[in-house]
Amino acid sequence: MLQKIDLIGDSALKEVQKAESLDSLEKIRVSVLGKKGALSEVLKSLGTISAQERPKIGALANQWKQKIDQALQLRKEKLEEIELDQKLNQEKIDTTLPSLTPHSGALHPLTQTTRKILQVFQRLGFDVTTGPEVETEFLNFESVNIPQDHPARDMQDTFFLGPGVVLRTHTSPVQMRTMMSRPWPIRVLCPGAVYRVDSDATHSPMFHQVEGLWIDKNIRMSDLKGVLEFFAREIFGPDAKIRFRPSYFPFVEPGVEVDVSCDLFGKGAEWLEILGAGMVHPKLFESAGYDAKEVSGFAFGMGVDRIAMLLHKISDIRLMFQGDIRFLNQFSV
Repeated sequence: MLQKIDLIGDSALKEVQKAESLDSLEKIRVSVLGKKGALSEVLKSLGTISAQERPKIGALANQWKQKIDQALQLRKEKLEEIELDQKLNQEKIDTTLPSLTPHSGALHPLTQTTRKILQVFQRLGFDVTTGPEVETEFLNFESVNIPQDHPARDMQDTFFLGPGVVLRTHTSPVQMRTMMSRPWPIRVLCPGAVYRVDSDATHSPMFHQVEGLWIDKNIRMSDLKGVLEFFAREIFGPDAKIRFRPSYFPFVEPGVEVDVSCDLFGKGAEWLEILGAGMVHPKLFESAGYDAKEVSGFAFGMGVDRIAMLLHKISDIRLMFQGDIRFLNQFSV
């Protein structure tokens, strides 16, 4: 019986090494270790063997079972590796072929709106300039007439990064950097992200502004109105109308809030406030080193996010920052 088990084991190991496929390997396993396999039949017959011989035969059979199991596993891994290599060599992919289901991307509605706004003012001769989002307190506040104890400073909940360093609360510091670095005349747009501690359906801790500045001789309030009327018609349609309401901003004097009304908002729609503006405050000219007696100018600032919400009828500003492809696909151009 012991010789028979050794013959079964030796023969099984040789057959395993000769196996050329996973199917043939499985057949060998079944023929030797299956319920009706050769080694299994030997184990079933242990009851007919004497009690003295039974432990030796059982131990030898189990040793061969472990050897055969190990050989089967090693051969299986080798055959799977060979099969994978053959598959990779035969199934090549041409990465230059076009996709079967092409997907077209879309610019974010904020990007679309920002570009649209900039293009309108660039037609009037405005240049685009940018600045850092991490700003000094002086340029963010004092240089635009918001001193340490000014009540307007309490209106803006600011992210402080350290002593004298903040995340800018508006893009007005870019205007000041421009004025301090070059002589007038100046006609610039300052787009970019700004930050305030505020978050709900219509406010975000980070939002986007476009501010404009025009400084030259004899710039008047009527020039500001003409520029903004042109902007409103180009953005909201030829029937758009604007109105000025007196308001206070520390960096302009006089200051106004600008409302717009147009068919885009529905018939009989009420006036909606879209931006703030006014004539540049003389103290800003002093900060920049300009002679307030020689020059004048106007400035305006608008929230891109608010205008995008109006144009696209978006009810919740948070939708624009969630990265949901289903939302963004609606704005394909």
